[in-house]
Amino acid sequence: MKHLPLLISLAIAMPAVAQTRTEEVLPEMKVIVTGLKQGYRPAADTALMLSSTPGYSVAAAGGVSGLPVVNGFADDRIKIRIDGMELTSACANHMNAPLSYIDPQQVQRIRLIAGVTPVSAGGDSIAGTIDVQSNAPVFAQPGAGLLTQGSFAVSGRSVNNSVATSVHASAASDTLSVGYSGAYTRGHSYEDGHGNTVLASMYESINQAIVLAAKRDGQQLTLRAGVQHIPYQGFPNQYMDMTDNHGQFANLAYQGTFAWGVLDARAYWQQTDHEMGFFSPERKGTMPMMTHGRNTGYALMASLPMAAGELRLGQEWHGFRLDDYWPAVPGSMMMGPRTYLNINDGKRERTVLFGELETRHGQDARWTSVLGVRGESVRMDTGDVQSYGSNMMNMPDLMAAKAFNARSRSQRDTNIDASAQATYTPDAASSYAFALARKVRSPNLYERYSWGRGSMAMTMTNWFGDGNGYVGDIDLKPETAYTAAFTADWHGGGEDGWFLRVNPYYSKVDNYIDVDVLASFHPYMKMGANGNLLRFANHDAKLYGANLAWQLPLSSSARWGRFMATGNAAYTRGKRGDGGDLYRMMPFNALFAVEHRLGAWSSRIEAKVVARKDKVDARRFEPETGGHALVNLRSSVALSKMASLSAGVGNLFNRAYADPLGGVYLSGLKANGGALQALPAEGRSIDVGLQLTF
Repeated sequence: MKHLPLLISLAIAMPAVAQTRTEEVLPEMKVIVTGLKQGYRPAADTALMLSSTPGYSVAAAGGVSGLPVVNGFADDRIKIRIDGMELTSACANHMNAPLSYIDPQQVQRIRLIAGVTPVSAGGDSIAGTIDVQSNAPVFAQPGAGLLTQGSFAVSGRSVNNSVATSVHASAASDTLSVGYSGAYTRGHSYEDGHGNTVLASMYESINQAIVLAAKRDGQQLTLRAGVQHIPYQGFPNQYMDMTDNHGQFANLAYQGTFAWGVLDARAYWQQTDHEMGFFSPERKGTMPMMTHGRNTGYALMASLPMAAGELRLGQEWHGFRLDDYWPAVPGSMMMGPRTYLNINDGKRERTVLFGELETRHGQDARWTSVLGVRGESVRMDTGDVQSYGSNMMNMPDLMAAKAFNARSRSQRDTNIDASAQATYTPDAASSYAFALARKVRSPNLYERYSWGRGSMAMTMTNWFGDGNGYVGDIDLKPETAYTAAFTADWHGGGEDGWFLRVNPYYSKVDNYIDVDVLASFHPYMKMGANGNLLRFANHDAKLYGANLAWQLPLSSSARWGRFMATGNAAYTRGKRGDGGDLYRMMPFNALFAVEHRLGAWSSRIEAKVVARKDKVDARRFEPETGGHALVNLRSSVALSKMASLSAGVGNLFNRAYADPLGGVYLSGLKANGGALQALPAEGRSIDVGLQLTF
């Protein structure tokens, strides 16, 4: 709170960032969120933009690198595309998760398709698809002169003394367009509800992008290019921090409309240079870890209109290259004298073909269906590896490297996806959607090829924030999920009317990639802290649950404005076939909100209720967390056509609680007397912002 005057002065001087809201929830549990020119933004992490969606949550990581969770499936089990590019985490801790490569202030539209995903929306995933679109190129009206637009924004949060700024500018004729967007965000370590600093949770991120576009006669060519730099980012539930991350990308897209249909084509390239180490005062020592990753790919899709629908045919290719190495530390007996090769020339290539038919049935088209089949060939391989050295301290890794190098590592998976969706709309006030799918995901490079068997090396492979250590298995089988889902949607009164949506689902997963316990150890050699050394392993599993969303107009008048009650609830359960609960399952949670609009004012009060988390993964020593209820306030006002002001209070009553998906508080282990505890969540935060458009 001591920094509040600074934040308020910044807010008065400069503009705010974009609010997000759920704009549309379709029967297939498709959620679309768009940026608004006015409003309130709660955080710097793009993964949080979907937080008000039932069944969606975020597993805590760094300040801009949260990992999305959809109906209990997390991270790589979700297909994430940014402007059509498929990006892969180039880090054994997934610190540079795909959504960390775009700032929320650069997002124009983000779409989540949860549960059964049409095959045209992506494969190599079993949970759903998150599709992010940055600011689209803007063109002037035909015959008009040069069109120029721009905006500038800033916001601040008191809980971590953070500041986020953005700038957008574009100039266009009716056939050519050029645009620029830049975003900067920086935050110190946040405070929990007790006023204690959560160590190693600071961050800084800079994102810049340009877009060039040309269109004529029903055809458009768009080139996007950009750079990202994260100078540092702390991870309180990991052993390491991000000490540098550089990313660059180029993305060329074409769309043409012809007499026979529409052709979409895209080619892209993205690379990352990533470094982990220690930079925060509570973490001392030297252990550089370097990663270089490169994504390349293309995608082609033809949409062919038919008498009663549309046929979509596509072909894609995506390649990922990864080098993960740890330079020797001079003078260290354990970390030297050689460079540790963790992933050496890792390759993962996917070749894809798919076909999808969308059909309207009958003259009144009360029934619609989407049927699709997708085939993927996934090839994976990696080169020889080596340990730091050959002394006794490195003997487990030395022996593991010899065994790894002695065997064949080339793997090929042939994966078949199939999906079927049918929607029945008996009248204007209801619809019912039925969906079945078979979805397949092959292991990532770390799940197959991480090989170190010493406790230190194993703990360096961990994107779960649980304090344990992991080793891969070359012979892992792909995960195959069979999912059934149903959505009932009752509504009336248009966009501002009432609705009630219910979505139960069930997934049976063959060869779910979970873990087997190899041995135990004590993190940081603290006897009061327990961890396990785990090997990735296939086990059958099942996940099931239900999502609920509602909206109800309360009152409306010219004098007092419009009041609306909204909310959602979600329940998820995940169990292994041989017993025990799956890791990182969100307990029952519900959101109750009342929104008010009067002229230029828009306000919202909400209560977020989360049940106690007592169904935990014993193999990972997942901590239990208590139930909690949070109250948040938000308000925004349009000061003019060019300026808007926003303010909000998160966790109004400064409730101290632990994040159910936060894992363990590793950076605070020593400060807490050598005992592991669940990661504390943010305390009260006063958030302010201002935005100008021109």
